[in-house]
Amino acid sequence: MSAPAPAPTLARSLTLRSVVVFGLAYMTPIIVLGTYGVVADTTHGSVPTAYLLALGAMLFTAHSYGKMAAAHPVAGSAYTYVRRSIDSRVGFLVGWATLLDYFFLPMVIWLIGGAYLQAEYPSVPFWVWIIGFITITTALNIRGIKTAERVNDLLMIFQVLVVGIFAVLCLRHVFQDQGAAGLVSATPFGNDATTLAGISSGAALAAYSFLGFDAVTTLTEETIEPQRTIPRAILLIALIGGGIFVAVAYATQLAHPGYAFTDPSSAAFEIAKEIGGDLFSSLFVAGLIVAQFASGVAAQASTSRLLYAMGRDSVLPQRVFGRIHAKYRTPALNILLAGAVGLIALRLDVATSTSFINFGAFTAFTFVNLAVIATYVRERRAGRRPAVWSYVLIPAIGAVVDLWLLVHLDSKARTLGLIWLALGVCYLAYLTKGFRKAPPEMTFDEDAVAVEEPQATR
Repeated sequence: MSAPAPAPTLARSLTLRSVVVFGLAYMTPIIVLGTYGVVADTTHGSVPTAYLLALGAMLFTAHSYGKMAAAHPVAGSAYTYVRRSIDSRVGFLVGWATLLDYFFLPMVIWLIGGAYLQAEYPSVPFWVWIIGFITITTALNIRGIKTAERVNDLLMIFQVLVVGIFAVLCLRHVFQDQGAAGLVSATPFGNDATTLAGISSGAALAAYSFLGFDAVTTLTEETIEPQRTIPRAILLIALIGGGIFVAVAYATQLAHPGYAFTDPSSAAFEIAKEIGGDLFSSLFVAGLIVAQFASGVAAQASTSRLLYAMGRDSVLPQRVFGRIHAKYRTPALNILLAGAVGLIALRLDVATSTSFINFGAFTAFTFVNLAVIATYVRERRAGRRPAVWSYVLIPAIGAVVDLWLLVHLDSKARTLGLIWLALGVCYLAYLTKGFRKAPPEMTFDEDAVAVEEPQATR
């Protein structure tokens, strides 16, 4: 009698470049323009400063994610790091909060993309665009991460070109109006209406653009040399993305000082038409749609990997969430579930769905920083001496800044987030029989991860 065939596993095929491109696609560089008007209104015309504060917060947190990714090179991101470093119950609740981010982000991406397309083609029903986004991205992700990666490469090039052209046209507009002296100014960073509260609230909104540097940790089990590659990728994604956001926000704020727009939610369209006319406005719309599609591919893939990690632990039902497709070696059922959740976009607006995301993100960011400090305490008890600045000082600053930004989210986001956490506590009580036992531990064997992707997915 022959031995049963080994269960299929995720395949290691992603390089540093692949992971960085994936993370940048998840972040969607053009999103700085998609949310520009809202951040400008909140900061009273100091958008670059809000992005600088958000970048600072993300760099501290990215450092902590890198430490945890090197120490725990498995899928699961903040959920895995906290449960292994602090407590399995706390880890569960962090994972539960993170589901707000991962579950709703693809839906928001598809919702925004559908809104842009409906505005351009009002005769086409809105549901057609949503179903189209979900169907195409789901099919790509089920086929395999390499297929999605190749598509993202092409789409990233296009949206980066659009963002670059937008920034250049902004600078040309300023140069034609004010000369070379107008290109260097401190006004975009602060004016008479700028306040600390406004900048803090703007940074809390701007941090939405950075979601992606942490998401690549869910690809750890599909990355070559993850202990070395993932930490480097996380910092590179935060730095490159943040640099793009600050530079584009600066150029845009120069071209359109202040924060007066007909509609803040579509402010970039007004500016695009002002600096480039109707032709560039059309190109800009195309760039936004392409960006939403690329980001949707990446977001759905990361959602499915988080569900896979939790299902593999039996924290979620293993038979459903912990399965790998035998042919494509992807968590196909989780990908389909993420697509199904996206259908909720047909009944929600962008503001309502987005309000969930930053609560979950800042909760996860805070606890990952605390997980690094907990690791320091554990290492000290074991007789080792990790660097205080790297394992205590930087994570502590990151945790404080993340909490500060969490407090400055709007009240609706905090209320919805707390309700979601309360539901998580109830489910955890059921799972642990009234908190009398720990949630199931991860039993996955890292050595079982295949070293290459099967030919069927190429």
